[in-house]
Amino acid sequence: MVVGPVAHGGHCVARHEGRVVFLRHTLPGERVRVRVTEDRHPGFCRADAVEVLEAAPGRVERPCPHSGPGRCGGCDWQHVDPEEQRRLKAAVVREQLLRLGGLDAGDPVVAGLVVEELPGGPLRWRSRARFAVDRAGAPGLRRHRSHDVVVLGDCPITVEPAARAVLGRSWPGSGAVDVAIDSTGAVTVSRLDRRGRTLATEVLHAGEELPAEPTGRAERRAGGRDWEVEGTGFWQVHPAAADALVTVVEDLAAVIPGETVLDLYAGAGLFGGALAPLVGEEGRVVCVESDPGACAAAEANLAALPQAEVWQGEVDADGLAELLAELGTAPDVVVLDPPRAGAGKAVSRLLAGTGARAVVYVACDPAALARDIDAFADAGYRLAGIRGFDAFPMTAHVECVALLVPAGW
Repeated sequence: MVVGPVAHGGHCVARHEGRVVFLRHTLPGERVRVRVTEDRHPGFCRADAVEVLEAAPGRVERPCPHSGPGRCGGCDWQHVDPEEQRRLKAAVVREQLLRLGGLDAGDPVVAGLVVEELPGGPLRWRSRARFAVDRAGAPGLRRHRSHDVVVLGDCPITVEPAARAVLGRSWPGSGAVDVAIDSTGAVTVSRLDRRGRTLATEVLHAGEELPAEPTGRAERRAGGRDWEVEGTGFWQVHPAAADALVTVVEDLAAVIPGETVLDLYAGAGLFGGALAPLVGEEGRVVCVESDPGACAAAEANLAALPQAEVWQGEVDADGLAELLAELGTAPDVVVLDPPRAGAGKAVSRLLAGTGARAVVYVACDPAALARDIDAFADAGYRLAGIRGFDAFPMTAHVECVALLVPAGW
């Protein structure tokens, strides 16, 4: 079988007897022998490339022994040179912007998109992870599109102390284990039941054999300062990602003293906290987050910034409409960092209705980003800039930051 172009989701597209084949463990242009892994739909099936007959130039030996057809499903591109990984990710983002975002291939913003490398290399970057646990208590990761647990001795993309804290132990009675390492080297480990509820948490400090007393908080470093977050709570998993994203958000937002900034899905207040000093004491930054633990962390992080406020609430159509009414004034700048599903059409149109001079959209899924860009376009906004970052090497995931402005600007 001859392999076609890369597609969103960590696979390439091929065709066989009129049917589409979503094919993993291969590269565009290769000739491979495949094994069908899922065949439930009349128009397409899923398959693995189990033998490479003609390799593409970007193919390399996999650095992880657990990677490959039928093995761990945690990584998509272990068999691909890191530079080629970034080229493929850029191609996926561009394709999503054209197909779902309604943009034109000749648009210089789209045509000029590249995915930028972050410092540190393609391995040992994951500072936060969730490992599954099998019925015998052995930790690992699941096979692709399966509940089966592949038991791991190591995970080469995970920071070594975090991987060792989980994969070197047995976890009887657990369904999963969350682990995170902070900027001080403290490793927080949370044991979960099979419904995802926390059973117990412990903290291991660098160089210590015995667990420390859990505080429920961890320290992170970004934008030239320390940030408090929940021990295994949300934070960019790549150690260099938060710094890179803060820099880009500051650049694209270009806030000036006295402006009002609305920071949605604010988490621990990273972007709002970085922009608050720029709006000055006459400005205002409102950070909105639904998770109580994250709100508590944001309150601590922004305590020294009187122009910054933390509001707890859902960022859905109803919640946002109420929030905008309470705000009392239209925001000059909106920053949003939604979950993988994106903000959605209703929220995007409400935000466009504020007339904000700039919307800075941080996205971990290019398809969701493209759909929301299309919704903004319908409401009178255009894509004025976009940056892509390889914040998840060896996987198909990519982080993007887009700037949307009123169409007449």
